[in-house]
Amino acid sequence: MRSVRWCAVAALVAGFVVTQTGRAQNVPQPSPDAAPCESVHQFATTDCTLSWHGITLYGTYDVGLGWVSHGLPENAYNYEGESLVNRNGNHSQWLIAPNNLSQTGLGIRGKEEFLEGWSVVFNASTGINPQSGQLANASATDFINNGLPRGSYSEAIDGARAGQPFNDEFFGGISSTDLGALTFGRQRALGTDAMLLYDPAGGSYAFSYIGYNGTMAGGGDTEDTRWDDAMKYRLAYGPVHFGAMYKFADGSGGCYSAATLASSTAVWTAATCTPEQAHNTAYGFDLGGAYQNFSADFVFQHYNQAISVLNPLLGPTSLSSAGLYQSTFNSINTDPITGNNLIGMTDTLYGIVTDNTAFMIAAKYAWDPLKFFGGYEHIRQTNPSDPLGVGASDQGGYFLSGVEDNNLDSPKTVQIWWTGVKYAYDGKTDITLSFYQQLQNDFRVPSTCGPGNMRSSCAGTLSEASLYVDHHFTKRFDLFAGIAYSNVSGGLAIAIPHGPGVPYFYDSQVAPVIGGRFSF
Repeated sequence: MRSVRWCAVAALVAGFVVTQTGRAQNVPQPSPDAAPCESVHQFATTDCTLSWHGITLYGTYDVGLGWVSHGLPENAYNYEGESLVNRNGNHSQWLIAPNNLSQTGLGIRGKEEFLEGWSVVFNASTGINPQSGQLANASATDFINNGLPRGSYSEAIDGARAGQPFNDEFFGGISSTDLGALTFGRQRALGTDAMLLYDPAGGSYAFSYIGYNGTMAGGGDTEDTRWDDAMKYRLAYGPVHFGAMYKFADGSGGCYSAATLASSTAVWTAATCTPEQAHNTAYGFDLGGAYQNFSADFVFQHYNQAISVLNPLLGPTSLSSAGLYQSTFNSINTDPITGNNLIGMTDTLYGIVTDNTAFMIAAKYAWDPLKFFGGYEHIRQTNPSDPLGVGASDQGGYFLSGVEDNNLDSPKTVQIWWTGVKYAYDGKTDITLSFYQQLQNDFRVPSTCGPGNMRSSCAGTLSEASLYVDHHFTKRFDLFAGIAYSNVSGGLAIAIPHGPGVPYFYDSQVAPVIGGRFSF
């Protein structure tokens, strides 16, 4: 077997050398081939690393000023900005735009050889909000809006970063120059790795739908762009590379009662609920290769008990102090489940649970000075074979006080495709044009979608186009400026799925932004 240099293994294990979850976005990492810095001047003008005995500190700071046509008040926990059309966006505004091209944050990685050709490797990285200094925390953006009327919301998102000390990655393992790398811990999903390679905008929050939303990278849900308790194997052999990943079940399954699904008069009580085990295992495979200026990857992912957190308004009624947060609805048939609260509403979440299966193919081709990108993903979501209950655990140690296990009347199909081109104007300036689209099927039964009867279970489309310029003054510092436009229609334009569909305030978003980034 041909020897594989450490730089290739490290690039695969650490998420390649590009930025971004998105909701999968990542802290940029220095090239493993770069030499350690020997002076302040060298640090400022080259891509040398802050390394000592095989341990490297890396990070980035990315912030800008933006305007959105339909925005919301910002909050300290939101790490994605407001570039994408939002169900609750209701007025134009100027705002501080965080993490436009890259997630602000810090990381530390290491490699120590213990036998010839064998090394111990590790990586630990986290995202920080440049506007507040808070750890990136999508879950907190949801529960801080509990009890508020829709018009008073601040920006609420969903994502894998939920305030964990290491909300990007935290893993260790062993690498071999001949046999590849095997690591365990919190790691980016294979779909996230592929997204970072094949998105023309590199997973940018400001200019990439698949970077901002995370549905594609997570294989159906943005929370799954990173997997906890996961084993990951990567091997490169000549022009071909292979990856495999498995997630072990973790956390609590909560308290579940099948009786509530059969009767709208059934109630949640400690007596009628049975403790559930978590069955949130997941697995995936990646096969790809490169030939001259062309490269491509095929990725398959399956995730059991995937959780999609809704912002508070999408739970039952208005979630006031008198509301019953875990009293849940089937979003299609609006069958209520009533009863007394089993757990408190404070700092808890409301989620939809599904089993997700996805496959993706993506490619890119370099034709100097142009790089062309494209990809397609097909996602199938079904009601979970093993339900979760009230009190089930979610990302970052949070719990669900509202759960929907029977949200889908029939399988939901999501298709995402994207394309784009990056033009190297000169050695320091890139111009990137991208287009993304998500298509959703009509999974409502009976299918009665139409004007005046639209639900989130009806077919719909979301599209985004973006254009931006990025100029590097040095290896570490760049300035960028660009604009994104997104719009939504059909079932994807419904803000409240329960009862008669309530549409977005506005179904489009215009979001120009200018900013700067410093990476080391």
